[in-house]
Amino acid sequence: MSAIWLAVIGTVVFILGYRYYSKFVAEKIYRLDPNFVTPAHEFRDDVDFVPTKKIVLWGHHFTSVAGAAPIVGPAIAVYWGWLPALLWVVLGTVFAAGVHDFGTLVLSVRNKGQSVGTLANKLIGKRAKLLFLFIILILVLMVNAVFAWVISNLFVKFPASVFPVFIQIPLAIWIGYIVYKKQKKMLVPSLIALAIMYGTAILSSRIPALQIDLVKYFGGPDATTLFGLNGVSMAFFVWIIILMVYCYFASTLPVWKLLQPRDFINSHQLVVGLAIMYLGLFFLNPKITAPMTNPAATDKSWFPLLFITIACGAISGFHGLVSSGTSSKQLNKETDARFVGYLGAIGEGFLALISIIACVSLFANAGEFKAAYSSFSAANGGGLGNFIQGGANLAGGLGIPADIAMTIISIIVVSFAATTLDSSVRLMRYIIAELADEYNFKPLTRTHAATAVAVASSAALVLLPKGPNGFGSGGYLLWPLFGTANQLLAGISLLLISVWLKRLGRNYLVTFIPMVFLLFMTVWAMVQQVVFEWSGLGGTDANLLLFIFGAIILVFAIWITITALMELSKKSNPMNR
Repeated sequence: MSAIWLAVIGTVVFILGYRYYSKFVAEKIYRLDPNFVTPAHEFRDDVDFVPTKKIVLWGHHFTSVAGAAPIVGPAIAVYWGWLPALLWVVLGTVFAAGVHDFGTLVLSVRNKGQSVGTLANKLIGKRAKLLFLFIILILVLMVNAVFAWVISNLFVKFPASVFPVFIQIPLAIWIGYIVYKKQKKMLVPSLIALAIMYGTAILSSRIPALQIDLVKYFGGPDATTLFGLNGVSMAFFVWIIILMVYCYFASTLPVWKLLQPRDFINSHQLVVGLAIMYLGLFFLNPKITAPMTNPAATDKSWFPLLFITIACGAISGFHGLVSSGTSSKQLNKETDARFVGYLGAIGEGFLALISIIACVSLFANAGEFKAAYSSFSAANGGGLGNFIQGGANLAGGLGIPADIAMTIISIIVVSFAATTLDSSVRLMRYIIAELADEYNFKPLTRTHAATAVAVASSAALVLLPKGPNGFGSGGYLLWPLFGTANQLLAGISLLLISVWLKRLGRNYLVTFIPMVFLLFMTVWAMVQQVVFEWSGLGGTDANLLLFIFGAIILVFAIWITITALMELSKKSNPMNR
C-alpha cells in the first residue's frame, strides 16, 4: 500500500474538522464575541499581555505545543501497527485536541487570562485548584527535563544542527526589534531568518569546522573528563547547562523580544519542513512496510497504552497550559481563538501524521521493521531516530542529499523542543509564583527567584537520576510518566470546560464525551503502571522515581475528578459568560 493514502485520508479529515466542526463549536458552543475586550487589551503591559496578530500568535502557539512529543509519540506507537496510531491521531485531533486547545484558550480569555489551574478555584473550589496546580507543576517540571534531555542528545548526535539552531536567537531578537520598535511587518524578516538558518544547515553539514561537536572537543567518547565523565556524558552535561541558562533569560524577557519572533520563524520552519516531507512523499511514493496491526506486539498491550503513548499529536494537557498560560494573554480578538487554538491542534496533527508515515515507510521490508520494533522498549529507544531517518528519506524525494536532510530534520525537532522548553519554564515560573502567593512565601513571587527555582529543579531532575542511559538519564526515565500525566491534565481540563459550559446553560457534550474517554483510558493505564509496574508488585524491578511521581499525580487527579464530577452533577445555575 502506498504511504500517500495515509496523508490523503488524514488531510481530508483535518480539513473537514476545521471547516465544519470547529465552526460549529465556535458559533454554537463557545459563542465567540468579536466585541469582547480580551485580556491582551485590558491588561496590556507589553511583557506578557501583548495584543498580537492572529497569524503571529498562531505561530507562537503552534510551535510552543508542537515540540518533540508529536514526533516521538507516534514514532513509538507504530509498534502496534500503523492503523491504531493513524486513527487516534486523526480522530483525536478533530474531536478531542481541537475542542480542548480551543476551549482552554476561550475559558482563559473570558476570565482575565487566568490559567486553567487558577480557574479550577472558581469552577470546583480552592482545594481542587491547589491540587491541580501541583499536578501542573509536576508536569511542566517533567516537560522541562524530558525536552532538555531530547535537545542535548540531538546536539550530541547531530553536531551540524547546533550552529543553525543557535543563530536563530540573535535573528529572532533582531526581528522583534524591527517589528515592535520600527513597526515593520514580520513575514519577510522571518523568511530571511529561515533562509539564513537553512543556509547554515547546508554549510554545517558539509564543513566540519562549523559543527559544534563537543564530544570531539572533549577527546572522544572514551576520554575521561571532569568529574570522571566520558566525552559523551560531559558533552551532554554542558548542553544541559547551556540550555538552562538560555531558558532563564528566554522565559523572563518580554514575549515580543524573543518568544514571538522566534516562534514565528519556527512556524515557517514547520510549514517548510512539513512541505518538504509531504512533497517528498508524493514524489517518492514509498510503500508502507509496517503492518496494519502488529500481532507480534505482545509485551505491551496497545489498549490502553496507545492513548498515552501518543499524547501530543492527538490531545495533550500541556496545550491547555500554553493556551491559558501565554496565548490567552496575547489574543487580539476573541474570534481569533478558533484560528489559534483549533488550527494549532490541526497543525500538530499534521506533524504527528508525517511522523507515522516517515516511520512506517522507512524500512525496505516488513522484516526490517519488525527488527527495529522488536519490542516496546526498542520502539521507545529508536522512535526519534527512526523519524529523523524516515523524514530525511522522504526529503530525498525532492533530491535533497541525506546528510543535509537529516541536519534540517534534526534542526526542526530541536527548534520545536526548545520552543516548548522555554515556554514551559515560563509557565513553571507563573505556577511557582502563584503557589508562593497562596502560601504567603513572598520571595518566590518575584520573577527571577521563581525562574531560578524552575531552572535549577529542571536541571537537577534531568541530570541526577541514575538509569540505563548512564549520567543524565532523568529525561529518559520520565518519558513513560510524561504521557500519562499529560493525558490526565487534558482530561481534567476538559472536565473544567464542561463545568463552565454547564453553568452557562450550554451543550457540554462536545467536551464531556472526549473527557470521559480520555480519563477512562488514562486512569486505567496509570493504575497498571503505578500499582503493578513501577511499584515492583508485578514482578518487575521497582522504579521509585516513577512510582512516587506517578502515585502523587494519580491520587491528586482522582480527587480533582471526583470533586469536579460532583460539581457537574449539581443543578445548572447559569453564570455570566
